[in-house]
Amino acid sequence: LSLMDGFSPEESVVVMAATNRPDVLDPALLRPGRFDRKLVLQLPDRRAREEIIKIHAARVRHSENIDWSSLARRTAGFSGADLKNLVNEAALLTGREGKKEVDLDTLELARDKIVLGTERALLLNEEQKKIVAFHEAGHTLAAWLMPHADPPEKVTIIPRGRALGVTEQLPRDDQYSLQESYLQDRLVVMLAGRSSEKLVFGETSSGAENDLEQATRLARKMVGSWGMNSRLGAASFSSEEDHVFLGREVALPRNFSEHTAQLIDDEVRELLGRQQEVAENILRQNRQHLDALAQALLSEETLGREAIKAVLQEAKMPESTAEAV
Repeated sequence: LSLMDGFSPEESVVVMAATNRPDVLDPALLRPGRFDRKLVLQLPDRRAREEIIKIHAARVRHSENIDWSSLARRTAGFSGADLKNLVNEAALLTGREGKKEVDLDTLELARDKIVLGTERALLLNEEQKKIVAFHEAGHTLAAWLMPHADPPEKVTIIPRGRALGVTEQLPRDDQYSLQESYLQDRLVVMLAGRSSEKLVFGETSSGAENDLEQATRLARKMVGSWGMNSRLGAASFSSEEDHVFLGREVALPRNFSEHTAQLIDDEVRELLGRQQEVAENILRQNRQHLDALAQALLSEETLGREAIKAVLQEAKMPESTAEAV
């Protein structure tokens, strides 16, 4: 600050800075005469992603038959640095496979590595593979049928990263605001893996831990932050900012009563219970499609969009569930 205040008015010096944590900056740094203007750089949209990929791809030898628009669609949520890393990973894979140029298949493999994680050489016994197959089949079937959910793009039972299997969904377009109907369907998809295990095997496994964590976090956001509840009204009970360097209970006092906290917990529990019932109903009514999808996964290990469509094109939403959603 003292150095910035030392500039004379005659000097043509422009000071620029960047941060991804503006909430932890000293307010004194942002006073007029120091950093006057603030520019918020959002993640690139679909068109911008396509142009950024082309810029980085121009530095490597690549096929002329790459569908850049399709690749841009499949990289929703990527930053500019992520897209650069995507091209670099594809170039490394190209060299490793002895190819002469980067093609769409190599770019897709690189994207899968970034999004889904690196494949692990983990040997599962037949019973474990069957549990994973039905778990992922549950997610995929729910994503296929729920009208507001992101459609399934790929499902695999090959262990990647910390996951034993992955169901990947892709939004139809970039999203800037999330509707309640979309979020409710998203909860159904999250809970459908666990519901599938319970339907087929009569019990659930620890593999649903991450699904439950994500579903609970989303449900709490819906109820406490976005007013999507029946008893709390149009009010937000979330904290205005997150302190990542301190525990939440240490950093932020709770700004609502114990009674309200209990209501939030009750609403979250009821919301999750309702959406799990929807998931269970869908899977029960489409049991033959669930079985067929799980068997296809056990046979092929990975299914793309067209393979999923071939198995599930006759699947239908139960009438009672369709009316409810």
